[in-house]
Amino acid sequence: MGIEVTTVLFSSAGLIKLFERIAATDKKYSANVEKMLVLKNDYINTIDAVIAFLQGKDATLAHSICKRELLPEASRFAHTDDLEKAFGNMGIQDKAKYIATMYLEDLSDLIKETVDEHFGFSRYAEKLGRSANTFDELYNELQKPYTFIDGLLIEILAEKMKTVQPNMIALSVPFPGNLYSSLRCGQWLKINYPFVKVMMGGGFANTELRSLTDKRVFEFYDFITLDDGEAPIENLIAFITKNKTEDELKRTFLLKDDKVVYINNTAVKDYRQGEVGTPDYSNLLLDKYISAIEVVNPMHRMWSDGRWNKLTMAHGCYWGKCTFCDVSLDYIKLYEPVAAGIICDRMQEIMTQTKQNGFHFVDEAAPPALMRALAIEIIKRKMLVTWWTNVRFEKSFTRDLCLLLSASGCIAVSGGLEVASDRLLKLIDKGITVEQVAKVTRHFTEAGILVHAYLMYGFPTQTDQETIDSLEMVRQLFAAGVLQSAFWHRFALTAHSPVGLNPKKFNIKTLQEVVGSFANNDVEYEDETGGDHDSFGYGLKKSLFNFMHNIGIDEPLQKWFEHKIPKTKIAPDFIINALNEQEFNSFKPTAKVIFTGNIPSVEFYTQSKKGNSREMGTLTFINKRHTQQIQVSKPHAEWLLKVFPLLSISNTIQLTQQQLKDNYSAAGLEDFELFWDNKPVNTLYRSGLYVL
Repeated sequence: MGIEVTTVLFSSAGLIKLFERIAATDKKYSANVEKMLVLKNDYINTIDAVIAFLQGKDATLAHSICKRELLPEASRFAHTDDLEKAFGNMGIQDKAKYIATMYLEDLSDLIKETVDEHFGFSRYAEKLGRSANTFDELYNELQKPYTFIDGLLIEILAEKMKTVQPNMIALSVPFPGNLYSSLRCGQWLKINYPFVKVMMGGGFANTELRSLTDKRVFEFYDFITLDDGEAPIENLIAFITKNKTEDELKRTFLLKDDKVVYINNTAVKDYRQGEVGTPDYSNLLLDKYISAIEVVNPMHRMWSDGRWNKLTMAHGCYWGKCTFCDVSLDYIKLYEPVAAGIICDRMQEIMTQTKQNGFHFVDEAAPPALMRALAIEIIKRKMLVTWWTNVRFEKSFTRDLCLLLSASGCIAVSGGLEVASDRLLKLIDKGITVEQVAKVTRHFTEAGILVHAYLMYGFPTQTDQETIDSLEMVRQLFAAGVLQSAFWHRFALTAHSPVGLNPKKFNIKTLQEVVGSFANNDVEYEDETGGDHDSFGYGLKKSLFNFMHNIGIDEPLQKWFEHKIPKTKIAPDFIINALNEQEFNSFKPTAKVIFTGNIPSVEFYTQSKKGNSREMGTLTFINKRHTQQIQVSKPHAEWLLKVFPLLSISNTIQLTQQQLKDNYSAAGLEDFELFWDNKPVNTLYRSGLYVL
């Protein structure tokens, strides 16, 4: 319904209604809004064409948009002067997407100031749902008349109810920004369709509503379920249809005898990840989604440009130790990977259904071993896919693994660097170091995979010095070209994290003594040993925004802050020195050796030098982008020609390094490590020879 509200609102008919609603009020607005009201006909006349363009239905409009004469421009265009530098002369489509996005953002600002202060494209009324310890503010807001957006939402819901005539409705609320609208839907349904059962679940319930006691919530929903939804929904259907008793419900809140009760029949088992089936995209309005570019950055656009099919490689997190994370909850704690073959089966089924081959794996952190298996399976099946995911920047991401991932269609990764300080990374129990992150991000970058880092400031005991030193590390990562995008988050203490469960260990004092009756996740606290974290927020984000646009990377850090900051203690060449350290690939008997390239041709010749001659072979590898030649002795050339088919990625079983060494020795050749780890063989990764 979110995309339906969006397309109804951002249409000529929707804007006519919007401007009529604004005109009906007698209020004074900002100069920016007053300007937009004067230009209302320009917005009404262009909106349908802009939406069609962003939906991919009219690519030719890009030329007119880029002339900067077609669309009206308000405050969002204040900093878009140098678009030629950002997009060049030929980036017409991307440039037009960016301009069209700013145009929509202007309209969003108009809506927020005039008819609905809560409006947001992806975070509607988010502040009402975030840290709502009590239900009071939300409840009071829901007693008010419908906002302009509420009216559009309910009109669509009413039409759907007439058409579908369901007996049960499940509302998914993944984030605080989805909560208010789900409550509005539930409110209308309970009044107009009291016999229809309304249930709510999703990420918000899983993290925030685990100690729910406020019975007013059940004026909007009949049931709220926690964690994985398959078993709870199945049991609810059976209960509603009188095939199961109330006591057989699974992880479900409901109102009983005027009190909120939680029922969890542990005898009911959850489905294993291999059994849950393939997500079904039928009846979703895939052709109506819009592609937007909010920030001129190749990695940052991934979240809004294009519509990605969503899947997970594994349930939960294979690391599960980070002290800021809700690792005590099942959705993270219970780690269960899915076999690579099953993942590919699901990908192929979704591609057939959606006619789109882009995938975003939304794992907490995708396991490197499973990513390797998935990449091999994708290449074996000759699947043409594009995919990206979230990772931990751990040492398993070697040069060769990153090259293999890239060959399978991986174009980007996002991962938590968090606090770029080894002391704090240890306190977080991240299991990584800054130096290691630098090397891993280089492996990804050199393989053509974009890298986004999640950053955090304000972790307990973090000093002002450590905050600035973290920023310096980030600056150097951008300067070295191994990081393309990042985002700073302010640390929030959550009830289900190791810090929240044991605050004394982290030298903080929690201020929240009474458990709230509604949402309970974010916890207020005091950090007496840390710095003035809030004073750094604006400067950290401002500097990062500039770094992502390749601006000011060599400027002193003080430039980004209005108050005096400590001088960094990080050596200016720390990251470069880390990257320049030679990495040795030691012999690993169990490592798999895989060849993804084409079998080379060979030409034998006699090499004469100082009266001595020996038989040599030139191997020529021809791949999509380049041709590579190496010269080795004839016996080595003959062995390589025999062994490449054995190493082919299409084989059912891949040889290990030890098996390859044994094969080498059986051919009467000596010094395997000397031959394998030195030129020219150690350059063959360029032609698809990987040790994994």
